[in-house]
Amino acid sequence: MATSSPTALRWWFAVAMRRLREAAGVSREAAAREIQGSVSAIAHIENGRSLPKPLELKSLLALYGVAEQNEKFQSLRERARKGKDWFIGFDQNEVPADFGLFLGMESSASQLESWDAQVIPGLLQTRAYAEAIIRGSDAELPDEEVASRVELRMARQRMVFEEGERPLVWRVIARPALDWLVGGVEVMREQLEHLAVLAARPGIKLQVLPTSVGAHTGVEGTFTILSAPPELEDYHGCVYVETLVEPYYYEELRKIRAYRNALAELRVKASKPETTPALFRQLAKEL
Repeated sequence: MATSSPTALRWWFAVAMRRLREAAGVSREAAAREIQGSVSAIAHIENGRSLPKPLELKSLLALYGVAEQNEKFQSLRERARKGKDWFIGFDQNEVPADFGLFLGMESSASQLESWDAQVIPGLLQTRAYAEAIIRGSDAELPDEEVASRVELRMARQRMVFEEGERPLVWRVIARPALDWLVGGVEVMREQLEHLAVLAARPGIKLQVLPTSVGAHTGVEGTFTILSAPPELEDYHGCVYVETLVEPYYYEELRKIRAYRNALAELRVKASKPETTPALFRQLAKEL
């Protein structure tokens, strides 16, 4: 999918700039001297808080020994500066900065791969299931906030499945996640039938991990691997892990590799993508 989120672009830009500096063996102090700035200015560039000026960027890339990449980085910088995130307009209480980063990456990624250990993931939820999950997570939420959160979830789905080039979506869902009677029998039946339809679509691979496998590499919980678009060939993607308090983003190669290895093991033990639609339909009938 074409990158359109300035939030995601800023993150990718920041990570790339830090990696280039470290690969060149240049300290933040030396980089700061090159642009006649402060160490904190370099830190802000490398954590996405700010973008360098065009001449500063050109000087830094030359210092890092990659002057030939100036045109590419200047273009990335400009798009990050001028773009507009699709979720602007939603209540900021529902889209805090950390989650906004995920939404930007999700809508811009070339691949979305995940292990879903507890519930059917938001990207695959029906409207009724999403409402039941949101109400169940916080019984004190007012109706208008519940409705707004549901709309945000439906908008996420449109951005991934309907807008621009569609990413590869490959998710492994834990079998117990399909057993929770979320919203009642009718809501759950509709949800399972919806999963069957999605699983049969090109570019979507869904698998179910049965409880019979016993202990497995996903026991630590849900995670999502987001792969960057091909145009950002220097960026290897990241892993998103959501917790009750705050989310974590892992972009170090060794950490991404660890999660990829865990997901690969889950895929081997889960149902085959081509047989999963029939499994969802059977579970819907059994309800």
